[in-house]
Parts: sequence; structure tokens; C-alpha cells
Amino acid sequence: MILQRPMYYPPANEDRLLHIYLPDDYFDSEERYPVMYFFDGHNLFFDHYATYGTCWGMKEFLDHWQKKIIVVGMECSHRDQERLSEYSPYTKHFFGETVTAKGGETFRWIAEDIKPLIDREFRTWSHREATAIGGSSMGGLMSMYGVIRYNHIFSKAACISTGLFWNISNFRKDLNAVSLSPDTRIYMAWGEVEAGKAAHGGNPEWDTREARSTRKFEKELQEKGARTYLYFQAGGRHCEADWALQVPVFMDWLWLQP
Repeated sequence: MILQRPMYYPPANEDRLLHIYLPDDYFDSEERYPVMYFFDGHNLFFDHYATYGTCWGMKEFLDHWQKKIIVVGMECSHRDQERLSEYSPYTKHFFGETVTAKGGETFRWIAEDIKPLIDREFRTWSHREATAIGGSSMGGLMSMYGVIRYNHIFSKAACISTGLFWNISNFRKDLNAVSLSPDTRIYMAWGEVEAGKAAHGGNPEWDTREARSTRKFEKELQEKGARTYLYFQAGGRHCEADWALQVPVFMDWLWLQP
């Protein structure tokens, strides 16, 4: 079942909607559940809420998945370019436009407001080993930021189509300033089409800027003790329909693989 709940978002002085998935037998048991938080929560469960009319199919997946879990989808602003600011941990220049970072404020909201509320109102396992974060595009960027900067809260992250090469120097600074728990798992993925043509006419799995940056940063994460999983999506575009195809891949690896 999906519950919707407005949640006050201090940086904008207005509400953001939470889309909360509970196992169908939630109210018939006393069981506790791990929790995974996702950015762009409106794109997870239903096509009619999704920005471009296609969702990730997360509800159908979870309804038949072998592990019972709570998923909290956090909606963003839909006005102009506000999402870029809310989901940007670093002030950056995108296509000639300066995006002022509010990502740090957004993550404090998640850590200090949303997670305590979910743990208080629902039967969760609240420890870090049972807590994960995920998202795509700017949401993938934020998930990488969160699993590094808030590693004491999140043990797992799905970082999909992050455009890592735009931000790798900032991520490197953050990573060098922290210690990662050795049980940290980080899934990173990029698509063939979204990454552009191969730099030297070779295999886009290896030759694009996104591929090179992701592989390089993977080694740095491993040197810090994290376990990583790289996924190259052949024919993959920068869209919800293709990200939906990765749901079984990252969910199984983050939660079920030994």
C-alpha cells in the first residue's frame, strides 16, 4: 500500500509530499522493516504521478519481492529549476547557469526530520545497517553525497546516472575527509545513450567521461573500504523507463547479496 503525507521542508518554507510504501500485511503483524529512502518520490510508484508519465514500477516490484521493506519517496519542487538547487550538494555551473546548492540543507532535512518521523510513526529497524538511500540523476548525485557524508546513518546507496564527472573533485574532497564503514555498499550505474559517444570511438562502457569518472571513483571508494557494484546499461537513456529496468539489479545487490 502507498500512503502520502506532506512534510514541511524548511529551506523553502513549504511542504513536500512523501510517498510511503508499506508491505500489504503491515497492519496485520508486529514485524519491523528496513527502510530505503528515494529522491524524486513521485516517480517511484504510479505513472500518473511521474513527471514524464512513466514510473519505476517500484510498487509492483516490492509487492512480489522476497524481502519486505518500507520505501519512502521524497518529492521535490516542480517549479522552474528549484529541483536542481534542492538536489545539488555543490554550487555548480550547468549549461551557463549557476545552480546554488541547497543539497546540504535537503540532507539535513532527511536526517533530522524525515528519518526520525518515519522511525517514530512506523515499525522500522532504525539502525544504519537497515537504512539505505537511492535516486537517479540529481537524486543519484545526492545519494552519493549522503552515503559519504552521512555514512553513520546510511549503509547502502543506489547512485544511478549521477553525471559523476561534473562533481568528482567535490566528491573526492568529501570522501578524503571521512571514514566509511566497511559494510558500506554503493551501486553506481550509467546508460550507453545518456553518456554520449565514446571518447575515442571505443566501447562506451569504458570510454565516455561518465564511465571513466565512475570507474576511477569506484577505486577510491574501495580504497576507503566500501563495496561497490558498477552497472553499464546497454542502450540506456536518461529516463525513468530505463531506470525502472535497474530496480531488480540494485535492490537485489544492496539487500540480498552476501
